[in-house]
Amino acid sequence: MTTAPALELRTFTDLDTARGDLLDVYADVRAPLLHLPNYAVTAFGERVDRHSAEPGFAAVLAYAAGHPVGYAYGNTIEHGDRYWQRTSPAPADEYTERPVLALKEIGVRPTWRKTGTARRIHDAHLATRDERFVTLMVNPAAGEGKVHALYRSWGYEDIGKSQPSPASPVLTVMIRATR
Repeated sequence: MTTAPALELRTFTDLDTARGDLLDVYADVRAPLLHLPNYAVTAFGERVDRHSAEPGFAAVLAYAAGHPVGYAYGNTIEHGDRYWQRTSPAPADEYTERPVLALKEIGVRPTWRKTGTARRIHDAHLATRDERFVTLMVNPAAGEGKVHALYRSWGYEDIGKSQPSPASPVLTVMIRATR
């Protein structure tokens, strides 16, 4: 049996001290896509800055030997939020009637993939939340569908499609209970 890598998981509700680490990991995670406008580090930086100013924002970063190796971040969305307005078909009321955690990004450096790091970051993020449900969007083609299958193995189910911006691909909207 392989021992899980030693990680320190840090939670941030203010990105001032963690923004650089988050951007650094993102650039490594998305390296093959950085030439596309939606995936450029500057575009990601603008998104994370906007998201970090929204209600309920939190980020969890994983560090190994003091170096950032992965992250997840999200914020609370309410009924009527643009997240739900862009989801088609409209999600069931049970999902939107109360605040929901929208997990906006999960990323792990390539050398840390398949070590359980993403799941540990994900679970640490959810452990601090009060929302009943967590939702995320995934590119169904990412990793030839492997990422989508991974989220399904974590208990997420497909509930619709969304295109968050004209530059982004059409994504699959997924949801699950936080506990």
